[in-house]
Amino acid sequence: FDPQTSRDAAESARELAARHHRIILDALSRGPAGKDRIAALTCLSGTQVARRTCELHRAGLIEPTGRTVASTAGRQEREWRIAISAGR
Repeated sequence: FDPQTSRDAAESARELAARHHRIILDALSRGPAGKDRIAALTCLSGTQVARRTCELHRAGLIEPTGRTVASTAGRQEREWRIAISAGR
């Protein structure tokens, strides 16, 4: 166990998450979108988008629109938008 290596890895993960957050927020600044549409706009994987949208939602930066949209597989998924309170 190397504490410095662990700290470095944690910092790297935080930086990656922050970069993904910015990319997703930029995509949503163009209008509401579902996970698969966000993934297509950003070149992030659907898994990365799902993880980060959860984090952004908990932080109050994005919110579901209340509508669903078709995923690339034809299933319904939540549509996300920039949180109204975040835009103030």
